[in-house]
Amino acid sequence: MRLTIQDMQGHAAGELEVSFPLPEGGKGAQAVHDVVVAHLANRRQGNASTKTMGEVSGTGRKPWRQKGTGRARAGSFQSPLWVGGGVVFGPKPRAFGRKLSRSTKLVALRKALSERLKAGDVVLVDGLTLNEPRTRELVGVLAALQLQGSLLVVSEGTDKNLLLASRNLPKVEVTTGSNLNTYQVLRYDKLLFTRLAFEQVEQRLK
Repeated sequence: MRLTIQDMQGHAAGELEVSFPLPEGGKGAQAVHDVVVAHLANRRQGNASTKTMGEVSGTGRKPWRQKGTGRARAGSFQSPLWVGGGVVFGPKPRAFGRKLSRSTKLVALRKALSERLKAGDVVLVDGLTLNEPRTRELVGVLAALQLQGSLLVVSEGTDKNLLLASRNLPKVEVTTGSNLNTYQVLRYDKLLFTRLAFEQVEQRLK
């Protein structure tokens, strides 16, 4: 598969041959599912906590005597049936994280990126350098490249001007080729790679 490389003005500036193998058929689909589920699970804090009957503050005295009052039997002020009492089987802090092998993550990234390539959702630019950290300048570049909707910008390294210029754009995220993950590839409408960033990803997937 060959991809067209554009400059920052949207003009053709060459072509690039995809060098990593593209999965055929449904191969890798399960890996994509596993990686996305694990990614979302690892983002959960798991810090929800409730108090059981034994943890609620209060006295251990019996509220009233067992017989003779005409009221229902009661043995504790901390009963789950009472307001302010303990919670039965409530949540406790726990870890939701899942671990996956490196090979599974690479298979999933290769599958996800290949599907986005086949769908025409990947745009390559020869270089993405902003003279100033101004959002207006970045918006102009995106307009020239005819990019609309949510966008993931993948650069070859950390660019301070690019990071600052993208902060005011709620549907734009910036990452690097070495940090790109499967969830990011699937989340956005379009993927904008610099040529060097795409080559970084290719080296990971070979």
